[in-house]
Formats: sequence, structure tokens, C-alpha cells
Amino acid sequence: MKKQWTGKGSFYPVMLAFVVVIGVLSGCSGKDDKTQEHLSATEIGKSIEQAVSLKEMKKQDLNKLQKLYKIDADSVDDFILYTSTSNVKADELAVIKLKDERQAESVKENMEQRIEAQKIKFKDYRPDEYFLVDHHVLKTKGSFVFFAVSTEADQMERMFDDAF
Repeated sequence: MKKQWTGKGSFYPVMLAFVVVIGVLSGCSGKDDKTQEHLSATEIGKSIEQAVSLKEMKKQDLNKLQKLYKIDADSVDDFILYTSTSNVKADELAVIKLKDERQAESVKENMEQRIEAQKIKFKDYRPDEYFLVDHHVLKTKGSFVFFAVSTEADQMERMFDDAF
């Protein structure tokens, strides 16, 4: 004889299993903002360097960051900046961690001005470089701003996203 399931007496074990599954899934829902506080732009930059070659680019300093993006040095917590070694190439990578995430949108706007200037510079002169600038990646995540102009911008973006 087959025993038929009537549902009686199995409610509590099923409910318990359901609660455990929900608890486990909510624990796996991702890193919280406190992890982001301890994450640095330098660490993200190292991850990107391991994934893509930056040998055609030059690491830049805070003065160059301020010059390119009109960013107040006092608002920057940490950053990495790479630009092309040649002024006829558009390659650029920036990961900036700001002290206050409320500044991220204004920094992003400044970077958009840089993008527009680069488009004008390369449009008729270097169509391949114009294409790269036109297909840039610019995004914010909390107090971080990410900007990439490269044939490998998608992979750089993936590494940035994976850091979170």
C-alpha cells in the first residue's frame, strides 16, 4: 500500500526548511556597504592590472587627475589613473574613491566634459580612437567612479564590478 501525503504533520518541518533557505539566501545576497568602505581604488586597480595589459599606458599622479577631470584633491580618498603614453591614443583608465559619495555625480559630470573634449579631438583626426572614446565606460558605485577608454574597457568594467 502506498502512503498518501495528506500534509498533516509536515507543515512545521517544511516551514523550518523554508526559513533556513531564506536565511541562507539573504546571507549570500552580496557584500554590504561596510565592505565598500574598506575597499580601495588601488586594490581595484590591481585586479584590473591582472586582467588586462596596461603596458601601453602610464600611471599618473594627483596633479594629472585634477587637470583632466577638474577634481578637488581634498575630495579624493584614493585613486588610480592611467593614460596613454602617446597623445594620439585615447586610452584612459581611472578608478576614483571619493571621501563623500555625494560628490560622485559631479565628478562624473566633469569626466563627461573630458569625454566630449576627447571626442572633438579625435573625431576627424583619429577615427579608431574616436570610436573608443565614444564607447567609453563611465559609472559610479557608491563613493567610487570608474572610467575606461580602451579596447578592453568591457573587461576592465567587469573587474570593477566584481570588486563589489
